[in-house]
Amino acid sequence: MASLLRVVATSCSSPLFSGLACAKSVRTVKTPCVRFFRTHQALSRLASPGIPYKQLTVGVPKEIFQNERRVAISPAGVEALIKQGFNVVVESGAGESAKFSDDMYTKAGAAIRDAKDVFASDVLLKVLIIGGGVAGLAAAGSARAMGAIVRGFDTRAAALEQFKSLGAEPLEVDMKESGEGQGGYAKEMSKEFIEAEMKLFAKQCLDVDIIITTALIPGRKAPVLITKEMVETMKDGSVVVDLAAEAGGNIETTVPGELTVHKGVVHVGYTDLPSRLPTQASTLYSNNIIKLIRAISPDKEVFHFDIKNEFDYGTMDHVIRGSVVMQDGKVLFPAPQPNNIPVAAPPKQKSVQELEKEKAAAISPFRATLNTAGIYTGGLASAIGLGLCAPNAAFPQMVTTFGLAGIVGYHTVWGVTPALHSPLMSVTNAISGLTAVGGLSLMGGGLLPSCTAETLAVLAAFISSVNIAGGFLVTQRMLDMFKRPTDPPEYNYLYLLPAGLFVGGYGVALQSGYNIEQMMYLGSGLCCVGALAGLSTQSTARLGNALGMIGVAGGIAATFGALKPSPELMAQMSAAMAVGGTAGLAIAKKIQISDLPQLVAAFHSLVGLAAVLTCVAEYMVEYPHFATDPAANLTKIVAYLGTYIGGVTFSGSLVAYGKLQGLLNSAPLMLPGRHALNATLMAASVGGMIPYMLDPSYTTGLTCLGSVSALSAVMGLTLTAAIGGADMPVVITVLNSYSGWALCAEGFLLNNNLLTIVGALIGSSGAILSYIMCVAMNRSLANVILGGYGTSSTGTGKPMEITGTHTEVNVDQSVEMIKEAQNIIIVPGYGLCAAKAQYPIADLVKSLTELGKKVRFGIHPVAGRMPGQLNVLLAEAGVPYDIVLEMDEINEDFPETDLVLVIGANDTVNSAAQEDPNSIIAGMPVLEVWKSKQVIVMKRSLGVGYAAVDNPIFYKPNTSMLLGDAKKTCDALSAKVREG
Repeated sequence: MASLLRVVATSCSSPLFSGLACAKSVRTVKTPCVRFFRTHQALSRLASPGIPYKQLTVGVPKEIFQNERRVAISPAGVEALIKQGFNVVVESGAGESAKFSDDMYTKAGAAIRDAKDVFASDVLLKVLIIGGGVAGLAAAGSARAMGAIVRGFDTRAAALEQFKSLGAEPLEVDMKESGEGQGGYAKEMSKEFIEAEMKLFAKQCLDVDIIITTALIPGRKAPVLITKEMVETMKDGSVVVDLAAEAGGNIETTVPGELTVHKGVVHVGYTDLPSRLPTQASTLYSNNIIKLIRAISPDKEVFHFDIKNEFDYGTMDHVIRGSVVMQDGKVLFPAPQPNNIPVAAPPKQKSVQELEKEKAAAISPFRATLNTAGIYTGGLASAIGLGLCAPNAAFPQMVTTFGLAGIVGYHTVWGVTPALHSPLMSVTNAISGLTAVGGLSLMGGGLLPSCTAETLAVLAAFISSVNIAGGFLVTQRMLDMFKRPTDPPEYNYLYLLPAGLFVGGYGVALQSGYNIEQMMYLGSGLCCVGALAGLSTQSTARLGNALGMIGVAGGIAATFGALKPSPELMAQMSAAMAVGGTAGLAIAKKIQISDLPQLVAAFHSLVGLAAVLTCVAEYMVEYPHFATDPAANLTKIVAYLGTYIGGVTFSGSLVAYGKLQGLLNSAPLMLPGRHALNATLMAASVGGMIPYMLDPSYTTGLTCLGSVSALSAVMGLTLTAAIGGADMPVVITVLNSYSGWALCAEGFLLNNNLLTIVGALIGSSGAILSYIMCVAMNRSLANVILGGYGTSSTGTGKPMEITGTHTEVNVDQSVEMIKEAQNIIIVPGYGLCAAKAQYPIADLVKSLTELGKKVRFGIHPVAGRMPGQLNVLLAEAGVPYDIVLEMDEINEDFPETDLVLVIGANDTVNSAAQEDPNSIIAGMPVLEVWKSKQVIVMKRSLGVGYAAVDNPIFYKPNTSMLLGDAKKTCDALSAKVREG
């Protein structure tokens, strides 16, 4: 025979093929051959390549290897070859061990001959031994399916990833060394790696019950991985299966070919495992051989192939050359190395979540405990320091009130459901209008103010009243939107009873000569706490708003009672608050809910301005007493701090309003050297306190207060202008927090418990909401406020390039997809707010629900321009709040979802946050819409969102883009669904 073909180069006991593709004439030659080859035909080359199949004979010899019970071709395989045109000769008894009788082969069309005739065939077939990688992964999958805890080890990174994909725990040694070898096998590792490997195995032997080893190195004895000492540490009744027993075994105590027990551990050392299922193994192998023959020579008339010594990796030439054993009596094994051998694939890039876990695990318990201890140490040391510098007994009492109120506010706000974050912001806005108490306390004169300080005070009372009336009305409007037709009736007017008792009872006590203002302040403060707590659930939200109104009314009433103003001054106070309240009601009644973020920003600016006016007025009023008042320095410091906080809040809120209203560009304004500019403004503000505290003159004091007002206003402008529109939710919450701290400053300034309690509540509320927003973007508060770039997880490498072709659909195609889906999730973004598309979406949801479809909404914490804005908009359109879920509540449901409609959202559904560690939004929690069966993204274009990051989901195979105006598109979808 001129040549032999071989499927694999190792572990075969005889050649697989003999016979070459082409022959000119047939002649008999004497050639020395592998195992039992005597005399056979050789095929020489023809001028026209190929031999007709009917002139070729396939021989199937009987296996002679010990315990081998398989056969190379099954009767079904014989039928396939004969149908192709081959002649088939089977050695008598070749299939008996596999339960294929000679009669079965005869019926299939084969000729039964003795061994000599079989080996004289043109093509010979032999058994393939399955590699260990396949066996190991198969074993892992089977064990996992049976409920076992599976651990897998391999020196190759790709194999470890495969173990992980099967649910097994991949084990790795501490040192890094790749085990990728040629032909899919692992290479021999270094001495250091083997030592580390053996330590790992020794540790595992103490814990596991079953060990399966499959490690082989081509042309070498199998490496010993489990020593005798390791085996003896295993529990009695444990089992070890050595699939490398034929090559000597991976387990030192294995006896090849036998089932043995050593020190209570059962050893499976069989070398004929495939032959224990001979029928199934032969059938599977036969199918592979038939496919190989057809792949080598796809021609339907002749059997032909070319043998090449130059070939590329993975091509058919590679397969043919690697299968040839002999040609014209010349041994060609082993085959030369192919060209273009692919380098080992780099280890899979770790996800952002995995990197974060590793980063957290890298912090030692000692370091973590030390950090916590440091925080508590700093807090307790601050308490001691404040006690030492307290100017009078009232100061520690006020600090106590502040601290307790802050803790209460902290725990109260955490209980507020995210859907009610917008009403929470609105009600705190209204409560922060208690800055009016500061203005009222400093008002004087008759029907009109008599000096500058009194004028500033009346302005503070006026603008604070705008906040109070407008804030409570807007809150009530929002809460009414959340009402469902099925909700029980409400009788909120009955809350006039406790309000009347609280205010009226105080009036009676005042007329009777009792001074119970401090108890009134306590009651008002507790009502304000109840307002925040009431917003924790939908069922108690309207009670919360009522409690807020009672608290503010009681606080103002107690202020009037404590001041005991003249009728003229009372008229001035009432007029200021009435005009301001009327203006606030008019604004709140007219405002559209979609414009709520800018309204909140505008109201925040009023609180900041009121704080500035009150602090400056207090300085003017108290200045004559500074020379004799032991608490003068404290008053001056608090007035300075209150002015600074109020100035930042005022100007920052105005910039936020301008961006949200569209009066200013929403893009961040990156001034050159802005960080240096802000640092200079901060230094100047701090430095201004030096002459302010050292020089007792009235002029210097007012000049310093005026300067810090201007400096803080400029700083608020530069800080907020550098923040883009996408970060407005954080800006709004931070400004909300600022307004609370400004109110606290007024409380310390006026020694008023009510202002301190309410200020601490609002300050902690805004701080917590800011934290929630930052977590939702995986960014620090400093990163957002300073106009930072990227998340805390963003890597230093080049971001992933987004490639591919997007798929566009029209309205009709989208409607068909919607009709075919049963489980639908809608993910809205700011685009829905901007387009005011909530009403057609609500109609669409109603129609789909009537059709029996399950429809829900998924809301990201930073979707929209303030916390909870989308929840309010959907409620305004009549969408039941119980089908509007938060990101954490719905993210796990996407894999079982038939269709996701993304409406006007981009960054909040961007898969780059999870897929690209170098993305500027890496690690940001996002709605995992791409895991659903189908996604329709409704946007104006394929452009980027506010984060300026390309979105890979646009190009995923299960995503369709429906481009156009959100409202028009939603109207069309709703109409088409109704028609259907």
